[in-house]
Amino acid sequence: MSDHPLLRRLPVSKDCSSDELLSLFLDYVTERKLELYPAQEEAILELFEDKNVILATPTGSGKSLVATAMHFRSMAQGRRSIYTCPIKALVNEKFLALCRDFGPENVGMATGDATVNRDAPILCCTAEILANYALREGARAPFREVIMDEFHYYADQERGVAWQVPLLTMSQSRFLLISATLGTPDFFQKEVTRLTGTETTIVSSTQRPVPLEFSYVETSVDVTLQALIAENKAPVYLVHFTQNDAAQAAQDLMSLNFCSTAEKASIKELMQGAKFTSPYGKEVKKYLHHGIGIHHAGLLPKYRILVEKLAQMGLLKVICGTDTLGVGVNVPIRTVLLTKLSKYGGQKVATLSARDFHQITGRAGRRGFDDIGFVVAQAPEHIIENAKMEAKAAGDVKKMRKMVKKKAPEGFVGWSEDTFKKLQTATP
Repeated sequence: MSDHPLLRRLPVSKDCSSDELLSLFLDYVTERKLELYPAQEEAILELFEDKNVILATPTGSGKSLVATAMHFRSMAQGRRSIYTCPIKALVNEKFLALCRDFGPENVGMATGDATVNRDAPILCCTAEILANYALREGARAPFREVIMDEFHYYADQERGVAWQVPLLTMSQSRFLLISATLGTPDFFQKEVTRLTGTETTIVSSTQRPVPLEFSYVETSVDVTLQALIAENKAPVYLVHFTQNDAAQAAQDLMSLNFCSTAEKASIKELMQGAKFTSPYGKEVKKYLHHGIGIHHAGLLPKYRILVEKLAQMGLLKVICGTDTLGVGVNVPIRTVLLTKLSKYGGQKVATLSARDFHQITGRAGRRGFDDIGFVVAQAPEHIIENAKMEAKAAGDVKKMRKMVKKKAPEGFVGWSEDTFKKLQTATP
């Protein structure tokens, strides 16, 4: 018997009915001891009716399982399917997950950096790779089923065209468009139906499997982190908006102790055999030995995978990274700690968009592990420093009079607790 649970369920004949294939896939769901959410069930049923589906449900609501169902149906019918998303780290992760389900001989990957088994029945790739297929071959492209994850990138000024071109040219394909922050998708329902000549169904939900609790703090990052870990709210993802800031945060936290001696010993044992030969490898190794992970698109894939593995085993209490984690990467997070509520968007620094905010904070809380996820936002640094000075001078009138409050840096785009509250209820 195959060790790959979906590979061994593939029927011998390519002429199985949709109902038979659905039954085989649901056996796999049962084997994994999963219970489908209503939105998952509806989306899978619509896909097995050969319709296009726009799946707009919150982070952690099982959209990946719906995509897997589409791959299964496609492969069972002797066709090719393709999965695409904006981030190479997520492509790598999906590639490995699909290899486990369907067998490595049936899954390929293409990211521009690396190509593996490109002619496989299932291909995982970045959006630009799919766009190249679409531009070159159009309706003759070899992929009958197309899964476009993080579909809200359609609106990206620089990269959105890579999501647009396949929809415009691959008229013989069926599309599964996935996003947790899509907004109102009626336009896409109408146009995808027109372009493919096939009905398009919207499956949406606002109900998160794991609810979120929000808090705003005026304590320094180190104090906030220690409090969160003491309250059993780890793993904490410490979010920055540049790779340099994430790396500097990991270095700054080396003076604090987050893991027990036994946990550090387990980390060291699990890291045996891992090679850290790149110029930055020694830094990554040092952080991990201390129980601190680092995760961003600039890291070599082998380091990101190691961080994800250790985090999934509960051995990393803090992971310093950029907001790319919001793009679906499977790192178990209980708390998301935002160091800022503004970022540089390519032209200027601005307050986080509702979409960015919901993408990032949506990673908090793990289905099957947590009853609740936590989202914490830090006040601006000068506000925190002023709060410290006020606390020290409390009750001393002379000190209060002499105190010179720090001002915001020049060009600083600030935020407040009100900003934080508005983002929580803002619609993407």
